[in-house]
Amino acid sequence: MLQINVIPAEMRRVFFTFLIVIAGFTGFSQQHELGLMGGVSYYIGDLNPYGHFLTSQPAGGIMYRYNMNPRMAVRLHVLFGSLQAADSVILYNEDRNLSFRSPLMEFGGQYELSYYKFKIGHDKDFFTPYLFVGASFFKFNPQGYYKGDWYNLQSLGTEGQGTTAYPDRSPYNLAGFAIPFGLGFKVGIGSSTVLGIEWGLRKTFTDYIDDVSTTYADPTVLMAQNTEVAAALADPAQSAETEKTGFQRGNSSTKDWYSFAGLTLTFKIKDKSDSCPGGSRRRDSFKSKYLRIMKSESSIF
Repeated sequence: MLQINVIPAEMRRVFFTFLIVIAGFTGFSQQHELGLMGGVSYYIGDLNPYGHFLTSQPAGGIMYRYNMNPRMAVRLHVLFGSLQAADSVILYNEDRNLSFRSPLMEFGGQYELSYYKFKIGHDKDFFTPYLFVGASFFKFNPQGYYKGDWYNLQSLGTEGQGTTAYPDRSPYNLAGFAIPFGLGFKVGIGSSTVLGIEWGLRKTFTDYIDDVSTTYADPTVLMAQNTEVAAALADPAQSAETEKTGFQRGNSSTKDWYSFAGLTLTFKIKDKSDSCPGGSRRRDSFKSKYLRIMKSESSIF
């Protein structure tokens, strides 16, 4: 039978340290924030390759931030916005005459690294720029306008998805994962409020936020196997003199991007150590208690 005293001393120390940290975690005065973000969202892709903030749409959501220490924080958020672009507006390839709009929802988390120390309610460390990177899940649904109505483009198969003539083209997913990254600036106001400004890009792994990626499908196939609307929205600039089947409609070698930018307003959430008169004394004594226990751990084991 294994005796606990034959466990290596270093392993016992790590195990015991872990237990002490978990037990005393709530004794620290951690800073939690809850608040709102409001601003804009926009898209970068086949219909808008370069124009940041062009055709921006209103966006907003809620966020929670946990400050691990004065330089590092983690954040969770749910953001809502919309994306849109049109060749006739962007003027990148206006003869193509494609356009779209899409609702957008993102649930994400990110790690924030502050340039300066930041403490809510502190007289000195009350502002800082910061960088962030994270991971997010997002949903979208591109739509096209035709004869007074908006149509969901994914179900129409405008590039031949779902037809026998293009068996290698499957309907794309309307949800995916993205990598958010960017920068911001925040400043503490009073004892519990934080005002910030933030801009972040999202690298996605889909080329269909705008429903545009590969080549033009045969319009007769779209008309016969999908719908008249699918053929019309696949090539709004239809011309009897021009045969486009097989020619480039989008750039499948690049993926689409989207962005959120705006103001954040958060408020510190008081924890037990803030409201309990003995909280600060417990925090001050935690380190000394830990050292005493570590000195005696060899006799315990």
